[in-house]
Order: sequence, then structure tokens, then C-alpha cells
Amino acid sequence: MNHPTHRTRTVLAAALTALLLAGTGCSSKADGDSAADGADGVKAGPGVTDKTIKLGALTDLTGPYATLGKSIVQAQQMWADETNAKGGICGRKVEIVVKDHGYDVQKAVTAYADIAPDVVALPQVIGSPVVAALLDDIERDEVLTFPQAWAASLLGKDSVQVLGTTYDVDMIAAVDFLTRTKGLAKGDTIGHVYFEGDYGANALEGSEWAAKKAGLKVVGQKIKATDTDLSAQVSALRKAGVKAILISAGPAQTASLVGVAASRGLQVPVVSSAPGYAPQLMKTPAAAALEAMLHVVSAAPAVSADVPGVKKMVASYQKKYPGALVDSGVLSGYNAAQLMGADLKKACEGGSLARADVVAAHRSQKNADAGLGTAQDFSDVAQPASRSTYVLKPDAKAVGAMVNVEEAHEAPGVEEYLASKGS
Repeated sequence: MNHPTHRTRTVLAAALTALLLAGTGCSSKADGDSAADGADGVKAGPGVTDKTIKLGALTDLTGPYATLGKSIVQAQQMWADETNAKGGICGRKVEIVVKDHGYDVQKAVTAYADIAPDVVALPQVIGSPVVAALLDDIERDEVLTFPQAWAASLLGKDSVQVLGTTYDVDMIAAVDFLTRTKGLAKGDTIGHVYFEGDYGANALEGSEWAAKKAGLKVVGQKIKATDTDLSAQVSALRKAGVKAILISAGPAQTASLVGVAASRGLQVPVVSSAPGYAPQLMKTPAAAALEAMLHVVSAAPAVSADVPGVKKMVASYQKKYPGALVDSGVLSGYNAAQLMGADLKKACEGGSLARADVVAAHRSQKNADAGLGTAQDFSDVAQPASRSTYVLKPDAKAVGAMVNVEEAHEAPGVEEYLASKGS
């Protein structure tokens, strides 16, 4: 006998149950809370199965940092391939899901929403404005994230780890370098050309603090990422009588600044934040001026450095990607992947690859060292992981077209500066 009313109620109940289950799956945070044990007894969650660990990369492959993004992606894929060849992590193969945002914040927000439910962590997110826009979502979802950005505004979040120094700390080192080695003295004026947004603002904060301590004056010139002809800025700085120039922008802006300054007789020392240099600049008309005038402050050594871990990485990268330039992005990306791998292994040893436990494993590391630069302390979310800055300079003949000038060191005043900020 048929019972249409009963059958209808059954169908409706099943549909309601499915709807409720779908609703609980809309948030990656909800997924994280419902982590279950894998076949090996290791607690899992989003991005983790019995066979795979999925990581995400929100990168720039088509915007102003496209060359950097390509290098980071390739370096991290090399790490994943090497890791998988050794059996993976926690008995699982590592996969990296790559999304290109082209340095467009809205595209990045959309890409994050697309990728977040399916990954356990993000060993690469390019761009301070991008990370800033995603901070609340990343914290809510407890996705361990390593920005390829170094603004101090990104500190203070459990799930977000700025690797190495921050832009302000590096700029303090830059001012110290200029006063020690380039003859700048009390009363002199220095220029600082900087991108609008967190990157430039944080770098300027460091330079102005250090300049005040040294009795120097800073003349700021704020620019946009789309500004590639800095003739007007050079004219303004020349009129101001600057004895040196700092720049916190991209490679195109650095090349324009140095090239125009040299051509107009403003041959003063220039120091760039790390994202402002790429080896491709040594193939441009500004190459000679860059070699003569530019230095770079960075949390990482040059890829030409005589460091065993760096030399091994460079050899592996050149073998895997013949003809590809080995730039700072290769080192930065590989270092981030190595550190992420250590966090995942530590979390596995603790019996859980759930997102919150991966974050906890990361924060327990007080002396993390991938052999690619300085050791880092991840235990205090409010502090930079490192306070030590390298000083580098262009060299067209070197691997990565860059060489170390000064090894990593904490510049005078950094401790006082961080204390003044409550860090």
C-alpha cells in the first residue's frame, strides 16, 4: 500500500537534514571544529586527508610583483616535490594550490574564499594590502599564514606570521648604515620614497624614528604602485638637498629613481627595502647606476651567499628550473615552505593536523632555523620573528645579481624602538 503523506514527510526530513549539513559546511571555521581522526589516529581537518596535505598560495603572477610571485611559487613547489620524494609529511603527500590575485585586493578576497575551505595553511600570500584585507578571515579560520609582506601592522595575530624582520626595523638599519658608512651627519636631509599603504607607511615610521635619533631630517615622497616615472620625485628631493635616499616600493620604481637621479647629477647613496630590487634590473639601462648607488636592506642573505643551505637550494633550483633567475623570491619562498613543513611535522608529532593545532605547533617554536639565514622566534605574536638585517648590494656577475655587504645584525636603536611601540 502506498503512503504518500508519510513518503512526503520522509523526503522533506531528508532534505532538511541535507540543508542543515550543507549550512555547517559553509564556513571553513566550522569545518575546522569538526576535525576527525584519520586512519593513523592523527586528527585532521580542512586540507588534510589520510593521503594528502593541501597548502594554499595567494600570489601575484600578473601584477607588479609577478616575477617575485613566479619565483616563490616555483621554490615552494620544489620544496613540495623534495618533501614528497622523501615520503611526504605525516605519511601524506603535500599539494600546493595556487591562486593568482595580480596584486588586486578584491581578487585576493575572492580567491581566499575559494581556496580557504580546502587548505590547512598558506605558506605564501603576497602583498601587505592583501594580507590586511584578509586578516579577520584568516584569524577566524585559524589558517596559519606566512605573508610575503613585512609590515608591522601584520603582527599581533596568532595565525599570521611575518617571517624575519619588519620594514620599520630594516629602515632603522638602513639609516644606521648610511650614517656609519656614507658620511651622513647631524643636520643632513635624507629622502624617503615610499608606496602608499602599510608597506610604505611602516618603512617611513622606521626611517623617521631613526633619523630623529641621528639628528637627520626626512623628506617623504609618497607614490602609488602604478607610478613608474619618478622624475618629479627626484626633482623634489634634489631641491630639498638630500644627501641620501631611501625607497620602499617595487623594482620598477627603484630603477626609475636611481636611473633618473644618476642622469640628473643627484649621485647620492640609495637604500631600498627588500621588495624594491629584482635581478632583472641589471638588464635595464639603470644597471650601472644601481651598481654604483644602491644598497638593499633585507631579513635574508643574498642568494649568492656562502651559506651551505642557500648554496644547496640554489643548485637544486637551477637543476629543476634551468635558465630561471634565482632571485630573493626563491630564497624567501623556499624558507617559508621549509618552516611550514617543520610546523606540520611538529603538529603531526602532537597527534593533530587540525588548523588550530598547526598554529599552536608554530607558536611553540622559539629557535626555528631552516639553515637559510637567521634563526627566528615565533613564540611572541607581537614581536618581529627576527631583529637582524643584512645589507646587500647589486652585482651583475653574482647569482641573483646581489651580494652580501654586511651580515645580519641588530642595528643600534632597534630594541629601544620596539619597546617604544610596546612590542
